[in-house]
Amino acid sequence: MYDQLYAAWRREIDDPTLGGLPPDFYAKIADYLAHIKEEANKPVEKKTVKTSLLEHEARNVERMLEELLDLRYKKILKTVTRLHKAPIELLTPEEAKMCESFVGFAESYQRFAKNLMVGEQAPITVTIIQPSAAQTTQPTLKTEYKPPTHVIHKRLTLRFTKPIPAIMGADMKSYGPFAAEDVASLPALNAQILVKQGLAVLVEVS
Repeated sequence: MYDQLYAAWRREIDDPTLGGLPPDFYAKIADYLAHIKEEANKPVEKKTVKTSLLEHEARNVERMLEELLDLRYKKILKTVTRLHKAPIELLTPEEAKMCESFVGFAESYQRFAKNLMVGEQAPITVTIIQPSAAQTTQPTLKTEYKPPTHVIHKRLTLRFTKPIPAIMGADMKSYGPFAAEDVASLPALNAQILVKQGLAVLVEVS
């Protein structure tokens, strides 16, 4: 498992694009990290060479895992912001599930990473719904259309520090493209992400 973690960590560092991971990657890493920590922390009268090696291995695993999670988080967030959809084919089931809610993705991923770093993995249910044969052969039924509820999006004013292409706002409207020093008002969700990425700064409007 150490070699798999190292390969994934090295790939995310060397390649600016997001890499794929096996579906059970995080589950195996959580078990592996919990196991070596348990072995390293067993009470012994005298510290052995094996214990020292396990402690060193645990520190290396924690460092690589923390950097891997941080790199993937930033790449996923950047991809979702740019394409307005998750790169499902490159995500583990846990990452794909968290991406279902764009608003809650950052908070969910950080909580997931914190648990994983202590050798724990909170269960995340992934549901795949496939139509049955009976459903595909039945005629389409007309349903009453109900217009969506109007949502008011809080807006923030930004000054862009770098040029960016057009983006889709949280209100499903297109914004941009923007050049450096352009000033614009965007939905708060998009504005906060752009500020966090260092692409813009907030402008106080009196």
